[in-house]
Amino acid sequence: MIFKEKIKNWATNFFDYEKFKERAIYKRNFELSWFNKFMVWLNYFSVIAILLSYCAQFINPHNFWPIAFFGLAYPVLLYLNLFFILYWLVQLKLFFIWSLLIIIFGWNSFFSVFQIPQKQEVVNSSDVKVMSYNSMLFDLYNWSNNLKSREIIFDMLKEESPDILCLQEFYTSEEENDFNNTDTVKKLLNLNFEHVYYTTTMRKFDHWGIATFSKYPVIRKGSIEFNTRWNNSCIYTDLLIQNDTVRVYNMHLASIHFGKKEHEYIQEVMSHTDSLEINQSKNLIRLLKNAYLLRAQQASIVAEHIKNCKYKVIVCGDFNDTPNSFAYRKVKGNLIDCFRESGEGISSTYAGKIPGIRIDYILHNEKIKSYNYKRVSKTITDHYPITAVMNMNNQ
Repeated sequence: MIFKEKIKNWATNFFDYEKFKERAIYKRNFELSWFNKFMVWLNYFSVIAILLSYCAQFINPHNFWPIAFFGLAYPVLLYLNLFFILYWLVQLKLFFIWSLLIIIFGWNSFFSVFQIPQKQEVVNSSDVKVMSYNSMLFDLYNWSNNLKSREIIFDMLKEESPDILCLQEFYTSEEENDFNNTDTVKKLLNLNFEHVYYTTTMRKFDHWGIATFSKYPVIRKGSIEFNTRWNNSCIYTDLLIQNDTVRVYNMHLASIHFGKKEHEYIQEVMSHTDSLEINQSKNLIRLLKNAYLLRAQQASIVAEHIKNCKYKVIVCGDFNDTPNSFAYRKVKGNLIDCFRESGEGISSTYAGKIPGIRIDYILHNEKIKSYNYKRVSKTITDHYPITAVMNMNNQ
């Protein structure tokens, strides 16, 4: 009875709010300045926002499109929560636990943007090197303000020397030898087999579209129709590799279609200028919304096609969306992401005005083993090329 009475008195004293306030741990953790009170609320917002970014993968934008913006913002929200962990730890305050727990809870998202460096494996002669690259029409319109941009792109391709090359935003001309990119790729890289799909043709000899080149014979070609007015597309190419059929999907999902005004607006935001227009902001949101809706539809169509494929599968493409997106999760399904398998560091693939995001991917099914994922640092377009080595004998 005496022991029970002591326990009861201890519990009463411990949960006595007035006595608890007198303790040092309370003063250190809960007596806050006005600035820290503001930081606490900002921390709460960052925790809720990153939780919504996790949910963005599972919610179709057609059901609730605003949540897709949180998926796009995941890298920023991750850095913000990491900042709060350091901020509170320096002050020896317990508030860091909220951000720490929410990052641990979303470990799957964390490792979609960051990987611990791994040792590069030795490439076997029988293995296949795959590259995916948005070539931005080989800088046809000189967006880079570099007259040697096409030459630089081809030098990079030759240096990497892939066995399978998937190009998005492909352009070729049958009239101009200097821009007959189909012949140039085949001759320069010794990729004798191709599947080139045109989404737009002008003057009967200028072609825009998507292309897959291979040193392995093509035994079947096909395309997946998206039925939209935009030039997004997906092609699949069955290759004969080591007496086995391997299907390579090459896709370019819906872009945002920013115009000059939208790019100028983004530049103003990033430059912290004051000339921001509400109408321009609304137009930006509208374009983003439409792109999310289109990508969700396209990703669902491609995912269904992949699910019905009986061959070994490699998927390459510019998804125009991040790993915390519905489109990525839909296409990926049970496939393996080469970056998560053997990448290192923060592999952002977009080199445009919004840095630090990964929107280009190489995926494969469990019948294939991949290693030596790499983001090629040399680029003249708004995308970085990515490569991975595939071992086809993983059965």
